[in-house]
Amino acid sequence: MSDVQSPVSLDAALAFQTLADGGLSAPVPGHFSNGPSSMPPEKGFPFGGLLAAMCARSMREGLGLTAALRSLSVQYLSAAAFDEQVAFRPRLLRGGRNVVYAAVEAEQDGRMTHHATGTYGLDASTPAVSPLHNPPPPLDSLNPGATIHGPMAPHFSRHVDYRFDGGPNILGGNAGKAAVERTWMRMSDRRALDEVGLCYLLDALYPPAWTLSKTPAPMTTVDLRIDVLNDPTPENAPDGWAFFEFRMLDLSLGWTVDEATAWGADGVPLALSRQRRKLLPQRGG
Repeated sequence: MSDVQSPVSLDAALAFQTLADGGLSAPVPGHFSNGPSSMPPEKGFPFGGLLAAMCARSMREGLGLTAALRSLSVQYLSAAAFDEQVAFRPRLLRGGRNVVYAAVEAEQDGRMTHHATGTYGLDASTPAVSPLHNPPPPLDSLNPGATIHGPMAPHFSRHVDYRFDGGPNILGGNAGKAAVERTWMRMSDRRALDEVGLCYLLDALYPPAWTLSKTPAPMTTVDLRIDVLNDPTPENAPDGWAFFEFRMLDLSLGWTVDEATAWGADGVPLALSRQRRKLLPQRGG
């Protein structure tokens, strides 16, 4: 059983060891489980936002990339076991002066658990047209007591500070309305927000569909795509805070499609994500 008594920070979880074949490895600590914090981590699976962050970091470190991450696409193939080494083997697909294409495969005991592709590139000075520019509600105007921490909150949420705008609405709070949740978020250790922090936070909330019903259907992520529009800075993400909106776009045929948007304090859009989830079969259903 995984040990969840000694917290491990995001940075510690991203501290890779170098393998003899040039790959990188790290375990997934149990308190990055998506299972309820009142239960052993093995009642859930490794948190997808952490795995996305590990993919992004392993490509950057393993390939010595210096250009900014602009897109990341992850497919989750099978669940890794907690606290056992996961091997990340990044490879360069194509390098260039302006754009670099990379990929990474992650495996545990010879079984591929997930893989990702990343697009890294140099920015240029061009006219900016940003319809997504949207100043968020002032952080100080929201109730800091509104949180999802508690016995049923997932283990990974203990690494996040939340400040909801009208929520949380999990378990039917949005019944009869749009499946949308809005909240300021930051890593609870107050680390500066960066590309791996965005990868983590863009997945660090329950599915928006779970705000529509008191008996939400279990589901699992199969694909996650992240586009970084503007890099977070101490000015637009003070003390690591950014504002997020999570929205369900569709639920049909046993699948959901969700999107999330992250804004800086100045209203500059930082990142977009789109997530495909598969509803899990129900016993007797």
